[in-house]
Amino acid sequence: MAGVRTTGTTPQHEAGANGDRGRTTIAGTVVAKIAGMAARDVSGVYALGAGMSRALGAVRERLTGATGGADQGVAVEVGERQAAVDLDVIVEYGVSIPDLATGVRRNVIGAVENMCGLEVTEVNIAVDDLHLPGDEAAEPQEARVR
Repeated sequence: MAGVRTTGTTPQHEAGANGDRGRTTIAGTVVAKIAGMAARDVSGVYALGAGMSRALGAVRERLTGATGGADQGVAVEVGERQAAVDLDVIVEYGVSIPDLATGVRRNVIGAVENMCGLEVTEVNIAVDDLHLPGDEAAEPQEARVR
């Protein structure tokens, strides 16, 4: 699940000038989804989310058929002009973690700054797990009889 922490008085970022033509606000959940999608686009990222959030997501998926949210494993802190992003990442085996982290940071910063107009002050990455080849086979199979 996304953890959206905000500073200031509102959980939304006001982008652009607030003049006589109107006001634009960007919710923290939007920033979290953009960051999550940008992180997943990097080769070597298997998934986002720590063990517990992934387990809850898997249960939700089995019960409702809904797939995991774009903001799973992402927490953001959004201020008036800046944002900070925290990611929980599961890395594919064999990938250079420092190189992967550099690529994820570049992608997330570029996406959030381009799409939201917010300055990204930091992207903190916690590598929570390593995906090994053949791990999919160890996951429980869906029952054949309902």
